[in-house]
Amino acid sequence: MAETPLAFMICTFVVLAVFFVVDLFVIGRKPHVPSTKECVQHIIFFVAMALVFGALLWWVAGSRPAIEFYSGWLTEYSLSIDNLFVFVIIMSNFAVPKQLQKFVLSVGITIALLLRGIFILAGSALIVRFTWVFFIFGAFLLFTAFKLISGGDD
Repeated sequence: MAETPLAFMICTFVVLAVFFVVDLFVIGRKPHVPSTKECVQHIIFFVAMALVFGALLWWVAGSRPAIEFYSGWLTEYSLSIDNLFVFVIIMSNFAVPKQLQKFVLSVGITIALLLRGIFILAGSALIVRFTWVFFIFGAFLLFTAFKLISGGDD
């Protein structure tokens, strides 16, 4: 199994940054209500880019990292559907005008990604340094699951 080259990782981050900048400041600079066709085009583009990235990763680093990427991507993609419903509820409660919703959604996704990255890095650093913290996180998840199943506080 080959290790992922540093140049590939740097290119990945550069392309990701370009996607963000174009989405936020080029496409998002003109607030409008996107058509269904525009939405479908964006979905097809980003799904295709994920598939291409996985294929490149397979070619550069081998099957295991690519399969791990595809597994993680599919999991995150399915979970993102839930997030969209949450964003719709938030935007309707705050009465965000339709022409600004795409920009607000893009900013929300960007902030969510940044915070997720920070929390993953902090959590993994804590777990590596203090193994017992892993058990606290697990206990918290079990407690949360119990509260959800038992129908505790609304």
